[in-house]
Amino acid sequence: MKIDGTPYRSVWVDQDGWAVRIIDQTKLPWSLDMLRLTTLEEAAHAIRAMQVRGAPLIGAVAAYGLCLAARRDTATEALEGAAATLAQTRPTAVNLRWALERMLTRLRNTVRGERVRVAYDEAGRIAEEDVEQSRAIGRHGAALIEEAAQRTGRRVNVLTHCNAGWLATVDWGTALAPVYTAFERGIDLHVWVDETRPRNQGAALTAWELGRHGVAHTVVSDNAGGHLMQRGQVDLAIVGADRVTRGGDVANKIGTYLKALAAHDNAVPFWVALPSSTLDWSITDGIADIPIEERAASEVTTVTGRAMDGSVATVRVTPKDSPAANPAFDVTPARLVSGLITERGRCAASAEGLHSLFPERA
Repeated sequence: MKIDGTPYRSVWVDQDGWAVRIIDQTKLPWSLDMLRLTTLEEAAHAIRAMQVRGAPLIGAVAAYGLCLAARRDTATEALEGAAATLAQTRPTAVNLRWALERMLTRLRNTVRGERVRVAYDEAGRIAEEDVEQSRAIGRHGAALIEEAAQRTGRRVNVLTHCNAGWLATVDWGTALAPVYTAFERGIDLHVWVDETRPRNQGAALTAWELGRHGVAHTVVSDNAGGHLMQRGQVDLAIVGADRVTRGGDVANKIGTYLKALAAHDNAVPFWVALPSSTLDWSITDGIADIPIEERAASEVTTVTGRAMDGSVATVRVTPKDSPAANPAFDVTPARLVSGLITERGRCAASAEGLHSLFPERA
């Protein structure tokens, strides 16, 4: 994807051939800062502190984090310990553990003298596969936007929640991949961008990347989505996911469930875009079995923005003696999801639907 006409990815290997470069997403939209990761600890911190975020991206960065760990020690026990350190950084997104398990499987079956090279090779494969999966999700999802354009005969209005664009993946994105694909095809479209408190990933990240790529968009408060749907100003909603069960339940950024309820009440199609690495085939009941990360209360009690003097400041928005809870995700039941968009195509949010695309899992 492009920033003011220049193509970027969200993670890449530095020119020295071993250090890992990322975009520090905690500095967006105020500045575009690139970080150089050189150790396991730096990679783990980048994931934990949300310098990188988005289920597919943290999987890729974790894979490269294991590469950095292998440069220090290629013993199996050391690599397994490094993987455990990385796995503890974020509990909800299943891509993280998927990537680490894939890396460990490859490395356990490699002689120690070749493990560093093989680690970088496998991490690169994970990153490249993510790009191709996101591109395919874009193709399959863009058809929904094209159908909406033909049906309405006017500009298509898409609502999204949080950030599931290229910043959340290696490139292209999940929920925004169909938007970018449709935009490149010349379809007239507009994106309603939920601000997505806490952390404001919509206002800070989605709006930034859409604007830099030239896609028409409008930032709205998190509570405006239902109102827009009631007034016929949303043609379809597309969101991403951090984990999807074998039955089609969807864990995503907190607030997604409320958008799905509003969409259901107003007959607005509600689609979830995800690569197959986000599917958790081991569980069926998302509400009961998906662990929900509880993040720091400060993300709720404070907000960061640019002050009128141009400086970036963090200010408190609640009384100093008021406690705050901060569940980072919620679970949308499959019954509220119109369908899933994966790299293999679209399907119903159900075991039967998923098995139609992934028969090897049936």
